[in-house]
Amino acid sequence: MAWSLEAAERLNLNPQWVQTQLGLARRLPSVEKLVLPPSSPAAKNWAAYRARFIEPQRIQTGLRFWQTHKNALERAEREFGVPASVVVAIIGVETFYGQYTGNFRVMDALTTLAFHFPTAHPRAAARETFFKGELEQFLVLTSRSGADPLTIRGSYAGAMGLPQFMPSSWAKFAVDFDGDGRIDLFGSPTDAIGSVANYFKAFDWRPGMPTHYPVTLTPGQTDMDALLAPDILPTFSVSNFVSKGASLSGAALQHTGPLALIELRNGTDAPSYVAGTENFYAITRYNWSSYYAMAVIDLAEAVAREMSKSR
Repeated sequence: MAWSLEAAERLNLNPQWVQTQLGLARRLPSVEKLVLPPSSPAAKNWAAYRARFIEPQRIQTGLRFWQTHKNALERAEREFGVPASVVVAIIGVETFYGQYTGNFRVMDALTTLAFHFPTAHPRAAARETFFKGELEQFLVLTSRSGADPLTIRGSYAGAMGLPQFMPSSWAKFAVDFDGDGRIDLFGSPTDAIGSVANYFKAFDWRPGMPTHYPVTLTPGQTDMDALLAPDILPTFSVSNFVSKGASLSGAALQHTGPLALIELRNGTDAPSYVAGTENFYAITRYNWSSYYAMAVIDLAEAVAREMSKSR
């Protein structure tokens, strides 16, 4: 309650309204458990992760989504420079094209994580601060729109709508792409399409640049420690990349921007590797995971193939 008064004044919100919303929020122990890392994490397996998303039903649903919203996707590509296939794939990976947008009351989830974030988490203090900020943004958004904060549902972390935007992303990047005077990421696929494209433009998506290139590594001749040290951040010029024993060919040798060596582990089998560009990195700004980014890329390619067949 003390926080609500301070936040209301800072955010220029009605203090009584803020206190009422917080007073009606419920602590969710299930959410506290869901944000904790697993006690015995399973070995990362790219093939298993990929199979969850690159499968016939999601591809066909993606094709129908693209066909239905073709005009909005083409306009988003023109205005923001982000390929329609990537926008389609993001919405497909996030919510199966709106079929699974989350069933937690966002107010409950955010309040739980803002005030009861589990101390066992290795980054508890930083995460609690983050979720307090998201709760503030959620209160501002709902206050301005007149929406009832207690009726909005989303993920256990408070992500909302077809593209699963956190409140801060909604505030910064969501756009009224259908021109009806309001932003609706739940009921307007057009708004969701424009918002995802705007998000990637904001994170420096480079039109026409590939997301990655094939790479060949030779055991004993590749400086893996150096190449993997920056993780997914593109750091190496092509010449620097090759000098460390990573072999590129074709168009990759003409690439002018920085590259990163992306490692995708396959359980007990040998890892897979690609050379990631700045556009690969841009996809990880949506979800900080090379596995996620590669799943988006592969789903985008799969749906695009089906789209080209249907023309």
